[in-house]
Amino acid sequence: MTELPGVTVCDGCDAVYRHATLRPREVARCQRCGTELARNAGEQKRRILPLTVASLILFAIANLFPIVEIELQGRRSQTTLFGAVVALTGEGMSPVALLVLATTLLFPLMQLLILFYLLVPLTRGARPPGFALLVRVLQSLRPWGMIEVFLLGVLVAIVKLSGMATVVAGPALWAFVGLTVLLTSVVSFDPRAFWEMAFTNPASELPSEPVS
Repeated sequence: MTELPGVTVCDGCDAVYRHATLRPREVARCQRCGTELARNAGEQKRRILPLTVASLILFAIANLFPIVEIELQGRRSQTTLFGAVVALTGEGMSPVALLVLATTLLFPLMQLLILFYLLVPLTRGARPPGFALLVRVLQSLRPWGMIEVFLLGVLVAIVKLSGMATVVAGPALWAFVGLTVLLTSVVSFDPRAFWEMAFTNPASELPSEPVS
């Protein structure tokens, strides 16, 4: 979708539309091809910053505390996410370790920090430095955060190990569960809403009529 002052150009067929008011959660689509042009995010704009802060807190817990504790023949072992990455590296699986580090730690953390950096000044009516670049980076990172995939793998491993040893879920595991739920809401936030919040056009001004 291309945006110009007062108008929006459809990505699907290049039809040009004037901005018009949409009600909360209403979506505007192209009359020619049905491509989504814009939407009014409604209450989501006010919820996204608290959700981001909560996600950062859970992210810290998930990475600072043990994921699981395993007891076998009187011996106990526990590890954190970073400890698992180090163990994979020590086993000669550096590419897998790098992939786990990037998709479950680096990329999700970058997403949350960028969101926090953008949203704090935007909620006060100011546009932060590097705004346009960071919104683009945020969009590029969205497909690469795979905490839910990591969580699924951990749960499968716990089920398999439970038949051979005593497995106790650590604080980090529950934090990952909560983080997965919160990130679903946070990552689904429409990046176009950042532009509505950053510029002088009201957030409810969205396209509806073609320009002749």
